[in-house]
Amino acid sequence: MQEFDAIRPYSNEETGPAIQRLVNDREFLDMVGRFKSPTLARWAPALVRFFTRRWLVSRFSHYTQVDDLQAGLSGYIGDLIEGTTNRVTSSGVENLSKQGAYLFISNHRDIVFDPMVINYLLFRNDLRTTRIAIGDNLLANRVFAEMMRLNKSFIVRRDMTSPREMRDAYITLSGFINHSIANNENIWIAQREGRAKDGLDFTDPAIIKMFYMSCKKSGLSFAEAMNKLRIVPVSISYEYDPCDADKARELETKARAGSYKKTEGEDTEQIMKGLTEFKGHVHVHFGAPITNAPENAKELASLINREIHANYRLHASNLVAYEARGLSSQGAKDLTTICDSVVTSDNWTDAQMQAARSEMDKRLEACDPAIRPYLLDMYANPVQTALDANASQDTPDQTGQ
Repeated sequence: MQEFDAIRPYSNEETGPAIQRLVNDREFLDMVGRFKSPTLARWAPALVRFFTRRWLVSRFSHYTQVDDLQAGLSGYIGDLIEGTTNRVTSSGVENLSKQGAYLFISNHRDIVFDPMVINYLLFRNDLRTTRIAIGDNLLANRVFAEMMRLNKSFIVRRDMTSPREMRDAYITLSGFINHSIANNENIWIAQREGRAKDGLDFTDPAIIKMFYMSCKKSGLSFAEAMNKLRIVPVSISYEYDPCDADKARELETKARAGSYKKTEGEDTEQIMKGLTEFKGHVHVHFGAPITNAPENAKELASLINREIHANYRLHASNLVAYEARGLSSQGAKDLTTICDSVVTSDNWTDAQMQAARSEMDKRLEACDPAIRPYLLDMYANPVQTALDANASQDTPDQTGQ
């Protein structure tokens, strides 16, 4: 594993020392204190820091194994998920076996909550949690970097300046992913770099090509190498996105000014918002592992897209946004017709649909008028891609099922 030292998560041998560093880190103690006692942390930060450290030491300082630490944290993760959602549901878990490992590729809505809820569902179903791909831009915060590497996260380098540097980084990343799968370690990676802020979830073929880079010299064909990875497309559907206004503002700024520059601490702020604010109903669908991959990255990316889009569990929030934008496709002229063509998270009464319209109106009214179309789009676009994917379901199945 030495060749992967620059990007890998912490090993079992490094777990205990990393925990000790965190429980003695003032910034980390302040962050946990604000989370546990926000009011008191403002008025008596030193006191909260003292008791936070005692609490952390008593509950976590004895852990020396990564899996044991995750098991110990599972109850707190469950409380966090239950406290910020109406419910979390899943489907397709029966597609997964406890034998061997999988490469989970999902759409990407939230920086931390996406892999967290996937791992929570895997853990609850007695399946191994994943090693999590995170961009190195998220490591600017030292405490967050320490926490993520403790939580089986590995680093994806971004903003490289030369083609050679990029090639070398991608070969190392490819090698780490393939090495992990071969050694029975699940992997989670987003289907593209960064969150899909516009709700359009399309897999970047460059990511698929990266998976193969370390396999070329082995003599395996592209399809053979992809089949060994046992790729599982994963659809994550949020009823509400805590960062929807932030994403819409970024999209509007890019459209108007040509670029958007994040402020210092913006990623950390959105991580906390995504973790702690209301998301409504969240559904995760685990697709069937792809065991008969096509022979090129573009076709495989299209297959993953179709699986993700067709298996959204669309919420009333998506449908009322689609309605408000005046969009229609495949002859769908009203929400009833649309619901017959896609998979929805529930069967809603007229009163529930009206409540969803009112909630969407509140979110729009809280935004500057210029960004409202972008906010509507991020909720409406998954309806369109689901309609398109379900309309093409007569395409021959390539999952090997």
